[in-house]
Amino acid sequence: MGNYRFGKHPPKVDYRTLLFKKYLKAGIAAPPATFNVLTTVYQKLAVNNPAALFPMDGNDTVGDCTIAGLAHATTVYQGLVGKKSIMSKPAVLKVYYHLTGGPDTGLNELDVLNYWQSNKVGNEQILAFVKIDPKNHTHVQQAIQMFGGVYLGFQVQQNAIQDFDNHVPWTPGTLTNDGHAVYAVAYDGNGVTVLTWGNTQQGTWGWWDECVDEAYAILPPQAQTPGFAPGFDFAQLQADLNDVAN
Repeated sequence: MGNYRFGKHPPKVDYRTLLFKKYLKAGIAAPPATFNVLTTVYQKLAVNNPAALFPMDGNDTVGDCTIAGLAHATTVYQGLVGKKSIMSKPAVLKVYYHLTGGPDTGLNELDVLNYWQSNKVGNEQILAFVKIDPKNHTHVQQAIQMFGGVYLGFQVQQNAIQDFDNHVPWTPGTLTNDGHAVYAVAYDGNGVTVLTWGNTQQGTWGWWDECVDEAYAILPPQAQTPGFAPGFDFAQLQADLNDVAN
């Protein structure tokens, strides 16, 4: 088996975190039955090797999965507009150790997202993020379709590494005491596909319901473009962000 590390802390709750469901406009179209963000990214970048676009980022030796997921999201956002942008391993580790204060302790996703909303990371600073109810598969699918993916965290099940090495979809299993952060880029009737450990990995919806304990839609700078993500109320989100800031 390969060397892989975890590093996501249990979910951190903050009542100020904005909710995805609040900004869906009435009558928004149902998401398509299947969707894969990477289809567009691969086409625009003329690269179809996930290891080349979404490398390990040090997650084989340290618990920086929360920052690796951030790096993968950045590559997706840039790829969707035809720009190839891959954070270097030193850059990923620099952000990770900055947020941990030095030791290899892992991080919680909310702290990472709050930092990213206030600071440029890998040439990208997000506009905002909103929390998704993981049990609402429709909202998860809409977020992947509209925003190029979902940043999520899960409680690790036994055999997670073995299944990854064997290219077998993750399924429900006895939970360990570990947490892991990944970035979801595709879904179909069977489950989701995420980016982790320098590759893609499938997980069934049964695995999702059993293991995923937090999920977020991230609004990249491209979200300011007119016509981006129709059906999502950006004006109301901006107003609410101003209220939170004040």
